[in-house]
Amino acid sequence: MRNGLKAATLESKFPLLAVEHGCIVSKDADVTVAFRVELPELFTVTSSEYKAINSAWVKAIKVLPNYSILHKQDWFIKENYQSDIQKDDLSFLSRSFERHFNERPYLNHACFLFVTKTTKERMRMRMQSNFNTLCRGFIVPKEIRDKEAIVKYMEAVGQFEWIINDSGFIRLIRLTDEEIIGTAGNVGTTGTAGVIEKYFSLSLEDTTILRDIQLNPGEMRVGDNILCLHTLPIKK
Repeated sequence: MRNGLKAATLESKFPLLAVEHGCIVSKDADVTVAFRVELPELFTVTSSEYKAINSAWVKAIKVLPNYSILHKQDWFIKENYQSDIQKDDLSFLSRSFERHFNERPYLNHACFLFVTKTTKERMRMRMQSNFNTLCRGFIVPKEIRDKEAIVKYMEAVGQFEWIINDSGFIRLIRLTDEEIIGTAGNVGTTGTAGVIEKYFSLSLEDTTILRDIQLNPGEMRVGDNILCLHTLPIKK
């Protein structure tokens, strides 16, 4: 300890407690279900279909219980197209296409959706300046210990997923534990990064490294990447 500064480990500041049965459990006992989202290609949806998609979202959101948080992430990463002209089954036009776009920049898009169950007590405490685990009479909110409430929440999330997929325009694929936390590599092989590691490194690559995180009042930076965040409150 130097100059009166207190040292803290990254583990102590990490907000997540565990990943079980495809759910992310935070240290505040929030339960999150993660999805990978497949959206329609750009300029392929008509105005009437946009309205149908919006109606599907509204209908799906209404089945979620109170104190639910819906977090949709769209990742746009600038990359260079890597062609594969070594395939034997490529036609003349396909091979010409690959050569034409080789090394050209494009935006790689990925979309994730996180549906979180929080509690009334947590929402209320977050509005107070003295919000801290030490201020509570118990560490785990009583609502989260109610197994029946968790089962009902998972049923609501399943209904939410079915409504979106039934629209025929958007597809939700629930992430597994391995897709959330990644996999460890065996001897001679490397593991794969999960969505949590990709989130904290701002990278969609399977092999990612932990970068410095800088949080300032006017700027949030992860490595050399600067974040731009927009929050939209939704009322049912």
